[in-house]
Amino acid sequence: MGGWLSLMVVIAVAGREATRELAVFQIMELRSIIGFAMLYPLLHASGGLAAVRTSRPRQHTVRNVVHYAAQYGWFVALTMIPLAQVVAIEFTMPIWAALLAVAFLGERMNPSKTLSIALGVIGVGLIVRPATTGLSAGQLIALSAAVGFAVSVIMVKSLTRSDSALTVIFWMLICQSLMGLIPAVAVWRWPSLVTWGWVLVIAFCGTYSHYCMARAMQHAEATVVVPMDFLRVPLTALAGWLVYAERVDLFTVAGVTLILAGNLLNLRRTTPRRAAALP
Repeated sequence: MGGWLSLMVVIAVAGREATRELAVFQIMELRSIIGFAMLYPLLHASGGLAAVRTSRPRQHTVRNVVHYAAQYGWFVALTMIPLAQVVAIEFTMPIWAALLAVAFLGERMNPSKTLSIALGVIGVGLIVRPATTGLSAGQLIALSAAVGFAVSVIMVKSLTRSDSALTVIFWMLICQSLMGLIPAVAVWRWPSLVTWGWVLVIAFCGTYSHYCMARAMQHAEATVVVPMDFLRVPLTALAGWLVYAERVDLFTVAGVTLILAGNLLNLRRTTPRRAAALP
């Protein structure tokens, strides 16, 4: 999850920079195609195509259709509202993910997990404060993306019960390359040298961040992994302040504090029980 968090903060900055010149559909297509090339060494080391065979092609397809739509909304929102707001609104996602995990994966919510999610959501609310200005179009798009990401996360957890993390990422790149080909060609323009650099960063981060997430899902329940992702809110707010001089006020600081408290509570209460079960 540390790898996921780091790479997702970087891709938020790279995504904003790339959209200054390229359409979102083109960025997503280049991300998938270049990402596949970047994944090839890992695929080769694991035994080639035999290592990514799956008996669940339908589930992979559905998961990637949902994820592609959510990812498109996320990139669009990056161009409309501050980085911290995009990520903060995205973190209504753990609410939906936790409910879906309980409903479809048979996971259980205990008091510490519930409190962890509640603290995170309150922290996000303090950062966004929709009641003071109302929800903008960018915030609504980010919220829709959050629901899509929640469905995607739960489907990844389900897929990792039978498929490896490498298989999940391989089929993600294949499916999304095919889905985005025609829209990307329709808006294609040749990137400048600087933008090519940002595209390469997006491809690397987009590929291996999801590999890290899928690996984390293999080692822990979704209701443990997902609340850790709340840390992306303060990290992205920090990146927005450092790179774009986006303001960080007392409400943001208070929200970050609650998010960190929720994560620490969830990890402290969960780790000893899991460690005790290890041989």
